[in-house]
Amino acid sequence: MGIGSRITAPYTGSFDSSDRFVTSWILPPAILFAIRSLLSLYAFITLFTIFGWNGSHDMSEASRRSFSYFTHLTYWGLAFYNAISALHTGSYWLTGTSLLARWPKPLQIAHSMFYSTVVVYPWIVTAVYWGLLAPDSFPSTFSLWSNTSQHALNSFYALLEILLPRTQPLPWLDLAPIVILLALYLGLAFLTHATQGFYTYDFLDLQDHSSGIVAAYIIGILVGSIIIFLIVRYIIMLRVRITEVWLHRTGRYTSHGSARMRNQEPDKGLPLHYIDAM
Repeated sequence: MGIGSRITAPYTGSFDSSDRFVTSWILPPAILFAIRSLLSLYAFITLFTIFGWNGSHDMSEASRRSFSYFTHLTYWGLAFYNAISALHTGSYWLTGTSLLARWPKPLQIAHSMFYSTVVVYPWIVTAVYWGLLAPDSFPSTFSLWSNTSQHALNSFYALLEILLPRTQPLPWLDLAPIVILLALYLGLAFLTHATQGFYTYDFLDLQDHSSGIVAAYIIGILVGSIIIFLIVRYIIMLRVRITEVWLHRTGRYTSHGSARMRNQEPDKGLPLHYIDAM
């Protein structure tokens, strides 16, 4: 029997009707809210501390340029995702119905896609940085901390979102924004060079590398992102299998309000994009 083979009922309810984005199989909503809030707070503190450090060390230009780097953009994404997810989780914990459940359908779908990016992109950043870009040593303790926060702890953020919530395996449709956003970033990187005269990453430098080498790096990162998407998808599927089918941990729900679908079986009320079988 394949992973997820029990979960084949067609979806007939509303988006995330069993509140998978805002509940955990092991943590009560209050703790999940606290964890997401603290992770968001740490990420924002990191970003603004870096800005403050740059400003106090005559490096303000580095702060302005940071918005051209995939690393910084994805770290902002982690900060905002955890803040928004904490808001949804907190509203579910206090009222029994999350703000996500009240949002218009396009925003609900956008949140699902946002989730897919925050569990895929950090692994790409970590792999590329430590594999291609990291220096042999860091010039200061601050540099070591800031780079560790953005290029190592970012993957820890992604791991927690893969393991703790009751989210479903990533829908195949979410490969589209993963690839499209990477393509848009590539355009931003070359636009930055055209307008500001620097390459965000050395492997994109067409003056030091042939177009074939640069294309090989780009294709390699694209293929790597697809592989990571698949790995994350099936890790989540395995988590659902272990926690809900084997351990019968169908979720920790709020005691406030009238929580939707409380204590339902894991194969009831699932959104349409849930994988039917492995």
